[in-house]
Amino acid sequence: MATRKPLISGNWKMNLNHFEAIQLVQKLSYGLTKDDIDAVDVSIHPPFTDIRSVQTVLEADKIPIALGAQNCHWEVKGAFTGEIAPSMLAKLNVTYVICGHSERRELMGETNEMVNKKIKAITKAEMTAIMACGETLEQREAGEVESHLTTQLTEGLAGVKADTVASMVIAYEPIWAIGTGVTATPEDAQDTCKLVRKTVEDLYNKATADSVRIQYGGSVKPGTAPELMSQPDIDGALIGGAALSAEDFAHCIQYRLR
Repeated sequence: MATRKPLISGNWKMNLNHFEAIQLVQKLSYGLTKDDIDAVDVSIHPPFTDIRSVQTVLEADKIPIALGAQNCHWEVKGAFTGEIAPSMLAKLNVTYVICGHSERRELMGETNEMVNKKIKAITKAEMTAIMACGETLEQREAGEVESHLTTQLTEGLAGVKADTVASMVIAYEPIWAIGTGVTATPEDAQDTCKLVRKTVEDLYNKATADSVRIQYGGSVKPGTAPELMSQPDIDGALIGGAALSAEDFAHCIQYRLR
């Protein structure tokens, strides 16, 4: 089985101006040790208006945290008012780009086909996609988790090469646990992340499934991170609210010490 280094990602969503972003990154860097960074990959995903400022701080202070973005368009350029091209992010040394987050699917009408185009565009720009997937409470209660996730993964990864999938990240986020304070039990999270990995194996092969990193997201906090991260098919976390606190996010990154 492939060795998968955990990835802890902070999704800031629509929070923090560039001054606040700089302060948070600096505070976070003070709270992390070399051992923390050696054990866990870390990425932060600021709003677009903060990315250049955060890039400057990370690079000037040699902070070993990867810069991420929350979204992008799939076209290289054109008349797409308000959108950001993958190449623009790559020029800012962005490493990871989230696509298909449930908030974009639910609020912005993002479809599996659009997610698929974004994955291909992100990869072409030599960045790594973090593809989000997840079910609503109604779908879970109706027993539709497997069919829903299988559809999201099948359509989202259509035409994406096995080596690309092996090196990307899939974030399982139960929609009913995002921002609600409710976290899936470690057993529920493991069962569903295992299902995600099995679906990748069915779509590709075991080697690809063994290599892809699967994050769990949904009200992850310092108190819940250690048990979630102890599960065999959970390779990291996509963290929202707790990532807006340097102390809380550092404690999530240091889950192995708790």
